Amino acid sequence: MDSRSRLVLVTTMTALMVCMVTLIATFLNIGLRHDFLLQWFKAYIVGWPVAAITGFLFMPTARRITDRILTLIGGAA
Repeated sequence: MDSRSRLVLVTTMTALMVCMVTLIATFLNIGLRHDFLLQWFKAYIVGWPVAAITGFLFMPTARRITDRILTLIGGAA
């Protein structure tokens, strides 16, 4: 996977994942109150860049580990 494809994949994947995780975590922590969207958005703005950078840096390692696990359990790599 070239770096441009990896960047688009990581950006899309982490944006969606962080959206859902911060939405649920914010709801569980503060409930549905008047400033819920503002608090959720603040969590998202902080969390997404961290997730995107982490994903971009570690995706190649995660792919290698996935290939090894699948080889060990007899799956196709």
